[in-house]
Amino acid sequence: MALAEKMARDAHHREMVAAGKRVLQDKESNWYKYAQRLLTTTHPHIRERLAVNFFVNATFIGVPRQKEWAARLGVAVPWAILMDPTEKCNLNCLGCWAGDYPRAQELDLATMDRIITEGEKLGIYFTAMSGGEPLLRKTDILTLAERHPDQVFHLFTNGTLIDEHFVEEMVRLGNITVAISLEGFEEATDARRGKGVFQKVMRAMDLLREGGTVFGASVTYTRKNTEEVGSEAFIDMLVDKGVAFVWFFTYIPIGKDVDLQLMATPEQRAWMFEQITRFRQTKPIFLVDFWNDGEASNGCIAGGRRYFHINAAGEVEPCAFVHYSTCNIKEMSLEEALQNPLFRAYQKRQPFSPNLRRPCPLIDNPEILREIVHESGARFTQLHDNETVDEFAAKMEPYARAWAGIADRIWEEKTSV
Repeated sequence: MALAEKMARDAHHREMVAAGKRVLQDKESNWYKYAQRLLTTTHPHIRERLAVNFFVNATFIGVPRQKEWAARLGVAVPWAILMDPTEKCNLNCLGCWAGDYPRAQELDLATMDRIITEGEKLGIYFTAMSGGEPLLRKTDILTLAERHPDQVFHLFTNGTLIDEHFVEEMVRLGNITVAISLEGFEEATDARRGKGVFQKVMRAMDLLREGGTVFGASVTYTRKNTEEVGSEAFIDMLVDKGVAFVWFFTYIPIGKDVDLQLMATPEQRAWMFEQITRFRQTKPIFLVDFWNDGEASNGCIAGGRRYFHINAAGEVEPCAFVHYSTCNIKEMSLEEALQNPLFRAYQKRQPFSPNLRRPCPLIDNPEILREIVHESGARFTQLHDNETVDEFAAKMEPYARAWAGIADRIWEEKTSV
C-alpha cells in the first residue's frame, strides 16, 4: 500500500489507495481476511506478476496514458479489451449462442497479437477472453501471455479443459487468471451445461487452488437459479474452493427464438443486488454484479468507454452482449477501430439514464439502443441468428418498463437519504 501511494498519480487512484488502507486497518474485517488469504495462498510469482500488471501497468500507468490518447483521438480509450479467440465451444449450454459449429469463426494468433500490441501503446494492459470456449485455443493463449508479460490475461471459461499442465503454465507465466462458469450447485449447473460438468469444475478449482493461482467464477443468474446462486451457502462454497472473485451476470436473451422466461424477474434482480451488497460486507471474496453495479461505474462501461468486445469474426462490438458493429479489426488498426461511429454514438449518450441502477442500453433502455444502431448505421453481427434492433427493442420493452419501476423507487429512496 505504501508503494501504491507513491505511484498513484491520478486523484481517483490516490483515493482508492487511501480507502484500501482504511479498510485494511481493521483486522477483523472480511476485507482484511480477503487480503490475507490472497497474499498467503497465492504462488509468489503469480502474486508479484499480477500485482505489477494489474495495479502498476493497467491502472497507475495505463489510465493516465489512456486519457492522453483519448484527448488525441477524440474518443474514449478503454481500460480493457474483451476478445473471442474462437466461436467454438465444447459444451452446448441452454440459451448460449456458442457451440461446435462446422464453420465457426476464429481470430488468428497474429491478429490477436497485433491487437494487444496496439493496445499497450494506448495504455491498455488488461485483455479478457471469452467465446466460445477460449481454452480450445490454449496453445495460442499461452503464446500471447508469454509474448506480453506486462498484460493481465483474464479468461472466461467453462473450466472443463483446465488440467495440471495448464495450471503449471499459469504459475510459470504469472499473468493469467480464469473465471469459471457455474449455474449454482451440481444439479443446476449440470441442467444447463451438461451432466458431469459441475464435478469437472470442482476438479479444476482444486487444481487451481493447489497451484496457488488467482481464479474466480462467472455466474449467470436466471429465473430458475437466482435464489441458489445468491445464497450464503453458494458463496461459502466458492470461498472454501479458493475462489477469489465472482462475476455475476443476469441472463440476456440474445437471438431470435430465445426463451424470455429464462430472464431473472426484476424482483429477483433487486434481491440479488441486496444479497451481493450484504456479502461484500461479510465474506472474504470480491463480487462484481455486471448489471447492478452501474452506480459504482457511473453507468454502462461498454462502447469503448472502459471496455469493448471483438468477436471471433473480428467485428468490433460495444459489448459482449450487444452484437452490432460498423467495422472489423482485421481491416484497420485499433486506434481507427476505437473511433468508429457506433462507439461515438454510445459515448455521447453515456450514462444512458440518470438512474444508474438502469445502466444498460440493451435491457434497461432498449429504445436508446435502437437510436444508436440507426444513427450509426451498425449492422447486426450475431453469427447464427437474425433479429432487427427494432424487434429486439420491442421484445425487451416490457422487462425494461418493469425494472424501471423498481429501480426508480430504489434510486429515489437512496438519493433522498
